[in-house]
Amino acid sequence: MSIKELDSQYIAHTYGRYPIVLKQGCGALLFDEDGKRYIDMGSGIGVSAFGSCDKEWVEAVTAQLNTLQHTSNLYYTEPCARLAEILCKRTGFKKVFFSNSGAESNECAIKAARKYGSDNYGNKRTKILTLVNSFHGRTITTLAATGQAVFHKDFLPLTSGFDYVEANNIDDLVEKTNGGDVIAIMFETIQGEGGVMPLTKEFVAKINEIAVRDDVLMIVDEVQTGNGRTGSLFGYMNYGIKPDIVTTAKGLGGGLPIGATLLGEKVENVFVPGSHGSTFGGNPVCAAGAVSVIERIDDVLLADVKRKSEYIFKSLEGAKGVKSVSGMGLMIGIETERKNTDILAEAREKGVLALSAKTKVRLLPPLNITDELLAEAIDILKEIIAK
Repeated sequence: MSIKELDSQYIAHTYGRYPIVLKQGCGALLFDEDGKRYIDMGSGIGVSAFGSCDKEWVEAVTAQLNTLQHTSNLYYTEPCARLAEILCKRTGFKKVFFSNSGAESNECAIKAARKYGSDNYGNKRTKILTLVNSFHGRTITTLAATGQAVFHKDFLPLTSGFDYVEANNIDDLVEKTNGGDVIAIMFETIQGEGGVMPLTKEFVAKINEIAVRDDVLMIVDEVQTGNGRTGSLFGYMNYGIKPDIVTTAKGLGGGLPIGATLLGEKVENVFVPGSHGSTFGGNPVCAAGAVSVIERIDDVLLADVKRKSEYIFKSLEGAKGVKSVSGMGLMIGIETERKNTDILAEAREKGVLALSAKTKVRLLPPLNITDELLAEAIDILKEIIAK
């Protein structure tokens, strides 16, 4: 049986896969089973921060595999502690909880908020506000936090205690925080699955004002926007705020599953032994890979991300068939006159792998994609979009 046939017969049908069997990769290039070359403009939905088979990342992971691949969290390990130190020193947060994914990092944030509310206000403040059009994960609770009914309809009843504010609507935000029962506001600075839509600075500033004034925890979901993707280490840094909790995953591991929940001063001690945990959280191999990634996201790389972002915006804004370009850094959405599904299919035929977000073409290339490959991919996309 072929790979496609094996997949169809034995893997749950949760994915609408594209008709490509990928076999290997090198940097921003991927190759299928027939040897066809593709420019990777999706990086595994923002995961492969330095592309495929990055030499330094492979060396770090391999060295740890040959040392200690796993132990339970009953014991200390160096990669986990080292990664937590780097994240805290780079951000000013106090503690980190490691998990396996973005959904799990968001679950931890929600638990931390509820525990903070219980410790300080009993059962009087339990509600968590998120935004309409948000996406926070696919567990029952993170689905409840996700402000899109399309993800809810088949899995009711969801976890209670969430309400949704229209993104960038300050009046709606004020109204829904006036009841005195809100313990946290959770948001993405750029709604990724929601269409690559950045929040306005005015709206984020209002969230910050309410959080400080009313002791409402500010939770920023950086699962997709984190780890250099927006041209800053984390997306919230573009808004001049200091959240209480930040969640991240995807690009942090560079291709291995890891999530992190960064806890600020208010919540650094909210968890005690037995109140939360994860069998694989902080796994030495995943943590070693993440250390390799995060140590290389420096000012030079971030400046390069911004430069490449400017190139993409300048190339696409006003181009034939392009209605608008949104996003930040190397997280970009393109609203096109043609259907995005048709554009993505033709791009695959011409050797470019991109993504969708609602009706848009979404670009999440490796942070270190070369100028030559980036230009080639953008030229191909422009030609297809213009048809």
